[in-house]
Amino acid sequence: MEIPVYVIVGFLESGKTSFLRETLESEDFTSTEKSLLIACEEGEEEYEESFLKKVNTSIEMIEDQEELTPEKLEAFQKQYHPDRVLIEYNGMWKLEDLMNMQLPKDWAIVQVISIINAETFSLYLNNMRSLVMEEFTNADMIIFNRCEDDTPGASYLRSIKAVNRRAGVYFETKSGKPLEVEEELPFDLDSDIIEIEDIDFGVWYIDAMEESKKYDGKTVRFKGLVYKGKKFARGTFVPGRFAMTCCADDISFFGFICKGGKEFYELVDSLENREWVTVTAKIRHEFCKDYMRKGPVLYPVSIERSTKPKEELIYF
Repeated sequence: MEIPVYVIVGFLESGKTSFLRETLESEDFTSTEKSLLIACEEGEEEYEESFLKKVNTSIEMIEDQEELTPEKLEAFQKQYHPDRVLIEYNGMWKLEDLMNMQLPKDWAIVQVISIINAETFSLYLNNMRSLVMEEFTNADMIIFNRCEDDTPGASYLRSIKAVNRRAGVYFETKSGKPLEVEEELPFDLDSDIIEIEDIDFGVWYIDAMEESKKYDGKTVRFKGLVYKGKKFARGTFVPGRFAMTCCADDISFFGFICKGGKEFYELVDSLENREWVTVTAKIRHEFCKDYMRKGPVLYPVSIERSTKPKEELIYF
């Protein structure tokens, strides 16, 4: 019988303990089943013995990452025989180490939940970007708590979508109420030609990937780098931009397939990889084998050689 493992990750004082307390008391976690809670750091909030008894939960503390081993987890399994396992993971530890660890037989990680304190998120993002982005990459659910009216939720949402489009993202106020986050686009979708400024390329890319149907039939103009794959059909290339999604060592290229007709064959043939061009193109929402699904495909109206922008790297 499979034993579900829930991983709750976040930095110190992010609200992991409060979230776990609410979860253990919820209707989904009935006290007739035994839970094992593995806490990997001590926060301001503690689990009282009376509370743990009420929710039929045993707890084990792991203070050093070196102690979190397959052998230790196997010993926990033999001692407690839990029906489910919850791991309150230390945000300063690499999540990849846990994801790649050999777990006891029948243990299966079914959900990774990242808890973020909106008040300190920018600080962690600026100083420990790689750890934050690793959490986002592996998370199935991301919860921003302690949000204010001026919390830049749309910006945070773009940062997440750049590395993980499948995760559910939620925002909560300090009182625990849901906060609706609406992303305002910095360009006019109703223009005859949607002008994408250099600084807005990342915003447009994420939005077009998420909701490509609404761009079907629209015409856009933007500046990008040329990428020509060896297996691309003649006249086809990808105009895009390099972006830092995690850290300086994790830079990826983002762009959309652009299919030029016969009138563009010679021009595209003459383009060099990493050459800057300004592309005006009509977007079609259609199946593309390179995406392995439906998505935005560009059909050029014009392709012009261009100069590089002041800021070559984009951010989300």
